[in-house]
Amino acid sequence: MCVTCGCGEGEVKIEGEAAAHVHVHVHADGTRHVHEHTHAHEQAQPHAHAHQHEHEHTHDPAPAHSHAPGVPPARMVQIEQDILAKNNAYAARNRQALAERGMLALNLVSSPGSGKTTLLCKTITLLGATPVAVIEGDQQTSQDADRIRASGAQAIQINTGKGCHLDAHMVGHAMAQLKLADDALLLIENVGNLVCPAAFDLGEAHKVVILSVTEGEDKPIKYPDMFRAASLMLLNKIDLLPHLSYDVDAAIGYARRVNPQIRVIQLSATSGEGMGEWLAYLRDGMAQAHAAKAQTVASLQAQIAQLKAQLEVQLQTRPNAPA
Repeated sequence: MCVTCGCGEGEVKIEGEAAAHVHVHVHADGTRHVHEHTHAHEQAQPHAHAHQHEHEHTHDPAPAHSHAPGVPPARMVQIEQDILAKNNAYAARNRQALAERGMLALNLVSSPGSGKTTLLCKTITLLGATPVAVIEGDQQTSQDADRIRASGAQAIQINTGKGCHLDAHMVGHAMAQLKLADDALLLIENVGNLVCPAAFDLGEAHKVVILSVTEGEDKPIKYPDMFRAASLMLLNKIDLLPHLSYDVDAAIGYARRVNPQIRVIQLSATSGEGMGEWLAYLRDGMAQAHAAKAQTVASLQAQIAQLKAQLEVQLQTRPNAPA
């Protein structure tokens, strides 16, 4: 169950190069029974992540609706806090794994039809030899992942069934299935929804919210949590502006009303306008991730050298130490 909107998740299926399944059974009392497993052919893969081999049963209490009858408000708050805390623990694990490999991960969020997949395909093409991997989130079908693969990047599809968002545990499993290269770019296309994904950290460096000019200018103030959580807003499909009565300044103004620090890039994946600025944003973020990894490695090497020096001093000052 989603703690934000109360939707049921049914079966969550991860498809792509491998097929890991996470079955979520919702009981009559609202308890969620999560049963995870992998298939035999996956367990034989030596490169798979450790938690790919886990066989885990957990019971997460989850409300049937955010205003469940008979459940006191204090209990509802506690349930939500427990679920989000567990998600955040998985997100921290994802973030650490990404940082250790110098990877930039972005969580792309929007309404359905904003042009996320088209933008991703264009981005992959323009990045050329840059290693890119994509995690696709949809309730059903693998069409978007198929489009991404046709653009030249590896992709894995997560079908959430009745679920309205990705969570960090799903993303961790998907990361284990992908052959991620060090210093690569990981783009996560979340389920089309401007509500629920705002609450769930996936381990990404930034949330990027995509607003198309075919939507209302007031989306940022109608769905403030999402725009408040995002570091960047992409105003997409600007090639259509001559055919629309869309107030760009109003849209940007509403976004900055809820998030004064949000950066805005106006672009069109179709015409290519603004794509240079978007690619520069990606390359800058990747460079920062690479630099952070290099700094961590250098720090660890310095610590090792210091420990070795201390050990040599201790050995030399021991009684009966060899001359």
